[in-house]
Amino acid sequence: MPAHPLARAALAVAATGVAGVGYAAGIERNAFALREVTLAVLAPGSSSIKVLHVSDLHMTPGQRRKQQWVRELDRLDPDLVVNTGDNLAHRRAVPSVVQALDPLLARPGLFVFGSNDYFAPTPKNPAHYLTARHTRVHGVPLPWADLRAAFSERGWLDATHTRHRLEVGGVRIAVIGVDDPHLQRERMATVAGAAPEDAELRLALTHSPEPRVLDVFAADGYDLVLAGHTHGGQLCIPLLGAVVTNCELDRSRAKGPSRWGAHTWLHVSAGLGTSPYAPVRFACRPEASLLTLVAAPAGSRPAPVVVGERGIPVGGGSGVG
Repeated sequence: MPAHPLARAALAVAATGVAGVGYAAGIERNAFALREVTLAVLAPGSSSIKVLHVSDLHMTPGQRRKQQWVRELDRLDPDLVVNTGDNLAHRRAVPSVVQALDPLLARPGLFVFGSNDYFAPTPKNPAHYLTARHTRVHGVPLPWADLRAAFSERGWLDATHTRHRLEVGGVRIAVIGVDDPHLQRERMATVAGAAPEDAELRLALTHSPEPRVLDVFAADGYDLVLAGHTHGGQLCIPLLGAVVTNCELDRSRAKGPSRWGAHTWLHVSAGLGTSPYAPVRFACRPEASLLTLVAAPAGSRPAPVVVGERGIPVGGGSGVG
């Protein structure tokens, strides 16, 4: 007897769902991409510099494909590397993160940490992200201090609640950062205040791009804020974008550059990983970003040039992504 039309339709929907989950879990979450953006944020007359923005690795020891891909990013020859946190997803992942970032640790670098540097992920009902703005179920503590020591010993600067001055590529940079606002660990009073006027780039770092933090950075005159945390929405609707950001940031800013106020640019990385308990990506490839920062013409506020996404071939990496 022929199947009822409704039964055939139900089977088709179920098959499509299974295929979608298979694609999101087996293909797209390993389809690492490079986002390239040009931003005119430097003081007029400054030399251009390349900043590699890496975030949300959520590394576990067996993710050799991801580790190899991250190592290959050194071929981009960035002037500065910025890591905006959530490097860990396993208590034994510190060596894997350090090995993946090893070539980049030889370059000037800055970092702040996120919640998944401090606490391991735990199983959660994904529906909670649709009904609650904040999900803070802490797993076991992670060895974030070991990771901090490894980064610092190689010369990267911890920007957490600290002001730094450095020069890269002939550009004078003033930097501040805060601990993860998603855990309400930011202490804005430690870094608040007018950004230095003599810097050619005023840069602020945070893991979670919470508007209450972004408002302070913008009011203090910072040119560029780098953040992660959102995973770009992780599960997106084609042509519509992110469904949630897992923070107070509006969905239209879930990844890439956007203006925050009259002067400040915000760049949110969609990140390179996922929780081990939600290993899927859909319409939102895992990414790192290469930001080419150029001088702003005097008296103008040009829009960013988004070059787009492209894959980077890896040199022989294998294993679970």
